[in-house]
Amino acid sequence: MFTRLLYIVLLLLVTAGGAISADSNTVSSTVVTDKAPPTASAPSVVVNNSDVCKSGASASIQTQILGIASGIAISDLNCERLKLSRSLYAMGMKVAAVSTLCQDYRVFDAMAMSNTFCPFMGQIGTDAQQAWKTNWELIPDGSSIKTIYQSPPKRVKSDTPIQLEPKNGIIGFLLFLLIL
Repeated sequence: MFTRLLYIVLLLLVTAGGAISADSNTVSSTVVTDKAPPTASAPSVVVNNSDVCKSGASASIQTQILGIASGIAISDLNCERLKLSRSLYAMGMKVAAVSTLCQDYRVFDAMAMSNTFCPFMGQIGTDAQQAWKTNWELIPDGSSIKTIYQSPPKRVKSDTPIQLEPKNGIIGFLLFLLIL
């Protein structure tokens, strides 16, 4: 019995000692506030077919609140013109193939400079040249031939002859000497 009493007293002392003593724990933590938001990734625009006259372009922008991304396909008109011309030539339509290329002012100028004019409404050769001269407004913009074929401004003839006054010539000569 004495051992039980000793056991209970020791148990009370240990429990009371735990309640009386205080443990101190210090917890420190760091809050990260300079972390950037996820970025907006521009989509990849893939054109795998080599027979398509398009190229892809994409862009994105990211702010702290909002991110936007977009992509488009851009048509290459010169590539389309070349493919159309090749297709017409392969079908045996040579004049139509040349006419398709002549829609570009650089080709039009090159053909005119080589004295091989672009076809005009089914006419070729010198007939086409005369037709282009009379219908110069149909020549592609940017062509140097268009400026040549434009009708020059008409000069108005005057019935009164030009009269020179000798005193104006003398005054001009004296001013010229004064400047020197």
